[in-house]
Amino acid sequence: MVYSGGMTAHGGTGIAQSRAAPDHADLRLRDRFGRVARDLRVSLTDRCNLRCTYCMPAEGLQWLPTRDTLDDGEITRLIRIAVEELGIRAVRFTGGEPLLRRSLERIVAFTASLRTDEGARPDIALTTNGLGLAHRAAALKEAGLERVNISLDAVDPAVYASITRRDRFHDVVDAIDAALRTGLEPVKINTVLMRGVNEDQTVPLARFCVEKGLHLRFIEQMPLGPHMAWDRAEIVKAEEIRGILAGEFELEPVPRDDPSAPAARWWASPKNGGRGGDIGIIASVTEPFCGACDRTRLTSDGQMRTCLFARTETDLRSPLRAGAGDREIALIWARGMREKKAGHGIDDPGFIQPERGMSAIGG
Repeated sequence: MVYSGGMTAHGGTGIAQSRAAPDHADLRLRDRFGRVARDLRVSLTDRCNLRCTYCMPAEGLQWLPTRDTLDDGEITRLIRIAVEELGIRAVRFTGGEPLLRRSLERIVAFTASLRTDEGARPDIALTTNGLGLAHRAAALKEAGLERVNISLDAVDPAVYASITRRDRFHDVVDAIDAALRTGLEPVKINTVLMRGVNEDQTVPLARFCVEKGLHLRFIEQMPLGPHMAWDRAEIVKAEEIRGILAGEFELEPVPRDDPSAPAARWWASPKNGGRGGDIGIIASVTEPFCGACDRTRLTSDGQMRTCLFARTETDLRSPLRAGAGDREIALIWARGMREKKAGHGIDDPGFIQPERGMSAIGG
């Protein structure tokens, strides 16, 4: 089937489907629609030390058994295969909460020792809730980490505690300051807005980030938390966020230099004067960008996912533990990526939320 243009039923844009099988001599992660994955998201654990309302229930989740999760050697081998065999150029470590992985610095250092098909070190980033980062930022920077995204859904400590079910706001502020101090820049702040919960934090968060030189990213709430807890009608949409910001800031669009970058960005200048800053909106639900997606995902138990919303996974752990060679694993990975759909399908009448939540998939 061919999508000749416009928005597809799955949220893609004008992507023609190809039927050619992956070339054994060039195992790039190319899907049937011509997209090539260059960005690897690696979940280091499904565990988290917060209980954000949009991510998991108050009592937490049933964590993966240790025997099912990848050890350091298995993770680093798969990262090496991705970079050296499959053309990956950027690696982002996620969770759960990746700082709960005690060996994070060693994994980062190993990744920094690799060289891409362009002869450069992979771009290495971290998505974190920030708890504990203040004590590890310098070591992570020395290991090769380049930049961080830190989750912060409110600048009011009480609102933050209500969302995360933990009183740790000041620890996140310490993490942000440590990231700035050690040069893990640009420091990006990830914020999920929820109607009636932290919608009133939009402008205070923007002011906080602009004043500190942080790059703020508002993210539309996605159906990846507790089942039946997501209601499309209740999300704060991108157009609403822009409207709220426009009341306080002059917004000048920033050209998107990377077509695969998920955020639409603006340079926000306060109307009452003062420092301006970079603010973006990731509108995964209302303004999907699936047509330019360049990501592949590895869960902490060794499953490859083509999309956050995929209903199927490709098992890399079993062949890895059965003694498969690098090339064999690379071929399995490449074949799995061929099945990536045109889009996430949230707008499809038959859309079903993935069984795994965000903490188990990796952000």
